[in-house]
Amino acid sequence: MFELMFDYAVAMDRAPVDAAHGRLTEGVDELRGAAGPAASDDELVAVLVAAEEVRRSLDRVVVDAVADLQRRGVFAERGYRSPAGALGDLLGWERFEARRRVVAAESVRTRIGLDGTELPARVPATAEAFAVGRAGLRHVEVIAKVLDSGAARRLSPEVWAGAELELASKTGVYTPSELLAWGTQLVEVLDQDGAEPNDDPPPQVNELRLRRFRTKPGGSLTCRFDDAAMFDAIAAAVDAGAAPRDADDERTTPERRAEALAEVCGLVLERGRLSETGGRRPLLNVVIRLDDLENRCRTAVLDFGGRLNAGSLRMLACDASVLPVVLDGEGVPLDVGRIARTVPDGLRRAVAIRDRGCAFPGCDRPPSWCEVHHVEEWQHGGATALGNLVMLCKVHHRLIHCSGWEVRLAGGLPEFVPPYWLDPSRSPRRRPPPLLQPTG
Repeated sequence: MFELMFDYAVAMDRAPVDAAHGRLTEGVDELRGAAGPAASDDELVAVLVAAEEVRRSLDRVVVDAVADLQRRGVFAERGYRSPAGALGDLLGWERFEARRRVVAAESVRTRIGLDGTELPARVPATAEAFAVGRAGLRHVEVIAKVLDSGAARRLSPEVWAGAELELASKTGVYTPSELLAWGTQLVEVLDQDGAEPNDDPPPQVNELRLRRFRTKPGGSLTCRFDDAAMFDAIAAAVDAGAAPRDADDERTTPERRAEALAEVCGLVLERGRLSETGGRRPLLNVVIRLDDLENRCRTAVLDFGGRLNAGSLRMLACDASVLPVVLDGEGVPLDVGRIARTVPDGLRRAVAIRDRGCAFPGCDRPPSWCEVHHVEEWQHGGATALGNLVMLCKVHHRLIHCSGWEVRLAGGLPEFVPPYWLDPSRSPRRRPPPLLQPTG
């Protein structure tokens, strides 16, 4: 499965990798033989120690490779917002395993400055301990976590560096859990003064500011609620949808909260009770030139969010309210059509019954938090029919539109084809079927 990782235009010389892999396999086989039934107690203990040394050596190889791939922007080029998501799909890792290696790559490898000069690792003493095998991946993860805490960030650079040196010196003595507890106490002792006190009484403010970006689509929200009840209502609604959606969800907490707020508002606009002038979902205004009427839309604008880029337009056009507007050569509207849903409610329910929520393997997002995606894009003539629709959460909807993943329906059910660099065989992946099918 992992024989070819990247689709280069020219053949990649794998001879050095294959030769090293062969020697490594022979060494592992020898270790396995040394741990056979005839091995003594001391020999079995020696095998365990040797195997752990080899594992840590391989961890260093992996971290170096991940760091170089990140530095080259390989994962982003292939449509992944986070290297952890790409590593999970490529190697079958759980996301916490992938993130652990990403954290190590960001912490113990040298960095490149804005002027192109090479800078030391963020945690140089830990990097040295990791390089000689004294610190494992979990040790590196713990040290990075401790030194990124609020108390550690308040330390002066000199004190922070001293704390890192102390933590690194304990990697050969403490387990990761012990190191976390000891390191937390260490930075708390070093940060005896804590955060600076503020004696000014806080102002009583409840406000929300919306600002549309002038030079790009979208906008920003800035809000503050001193009223505890108002804040609690908003926080409860956001929290309901801000949990990680599945093991593939690599979004940060602020990203999850932002999308949860947008989803809550979308649900209210679609199913709630608001004033007639404002109570509707974002409207996709399809602006069509008169001499291009036979073609699909190329431009779309939102009432508040501004002009959409091509990628956002493709996503929104999958499941939106559409208002066609025909313009003459001077940009004057000649005709304004009637609002229509790209996916009618009845058809959406049929897709939800079939897919039971997001159809991407490993995702458990329910139908109420999902969108309907056209397998053959709507703007390219794809039919709005059950055989051309699949239900996806926002994370996997974006992944389908922005990466090499493909979705298709086989036997009436969705299946997902990974990009070549993730799986050279491009074997389709499906969500496991339910044990019991609905009967009515």
